[in-house]
Amino acid sequence: MEKFKAVLDLQSKHRSALGYGLVTLLTAGSEKIFSVVVFQCPCSATWNLPYGLVFLLVPALALFVLGCALSARTWRLLTGCCSGSRSSSSWSHSAFVCVQITAAASVPAVTWVAVALLGGSFYQCAVSGSTYMAKRLCGDRNDSCVDNLPQVPCNKPELKMQDFLSQLKAQSQVLGWVLIAAVIVLLLAVKSLIRCCSPVSYLQLQFWEIYMEKEGQILQKEASENATQLAKENVRCFFECSDPKECKTPSREAWQHISALYTFNSKNQFYSMLHKYVTRLETDGGRSSMEEDASVPALGFVDESKITHS
Repeated sequence: MEKFKAVLDLQSKHRSALGYGLVTLLTAGSEKIFSVVVFQCPCSATWNLPYGLVFLLVPALALFVLGCALSARTWRLLTGCCSGSRSSSSWSHSAFVCVQITAAASVPAVTWVAVALLGGSFYQCAVSGSTYMAKRLCGDRNDSCVDNLPQVPCNKPELKMQDFLSQLKAQSQVLGWVLIAAVIVLLLAVKSLIRCCSPVSYLQLQFWEIYMEKEGQILQKEASENATQLAKENVRCFFECSDPKECKTPSREAWQHISALYTFNSKNQFYSMLHKYVTRLETDGGRSSMEEDASVPALGFVDESKITHS
């Protein structure tokens, strides 16, 4: 039991790294299945280029959309955005959060492209169907080289052009490694810049993450108990034809406030929108000025909290 608890603690501490690692493994496995089981290059001058590009880019697009859809921040951003309830100042914050969501969702998409390039099959098929690339690869060879190049991915020995297959795979793998290196450097630079601009210290960020985890657990428990109590009371009154007892639940305005995107205030230390709501409600009825509130990239994890169905 202690070992199991240690594993859970490790997962909690390194949730982001493990998540990216899992995404990478799943993406690599999916690419292997696609290239071996599904992918069959048509070896046609007409279809090689679109067929290869579809397998290279469409799954990346699907992973990008899926990454956006699975982010709690996406739905926190979109829910109610067309109702006209947001202030004009919140749109700049929303745009900034949208950029963050896009960047996070791009990780699995770029991973797919990089892994696919390392495999080489999709690139070989696509490039062999490009007239421009065919002319560059063939160079001073005879005209039949350009005509036969689309047949190269089918690995036909009688064409005596298998050196092109190795050349295309080498190009693909070089592009794959360049893409991986560029993404790693970019992620490290962005992460360093975000931490450099953080208004709170390293240890306070660790405390903040612990607080958000505990608040989410307690909110989930209380929401479940409150919803159960309200449902039981309503069902009981329905069958007994009686008046319901008063069950206090937060108002619509309260839910809207704690569902808003988090903004940092240097004068008041609020660890979440729920914390901000109950504190301002206690001090001035929730009408405190938000002029000094600002969006902080290092605190993006605050918006990831949500209530899940049990």
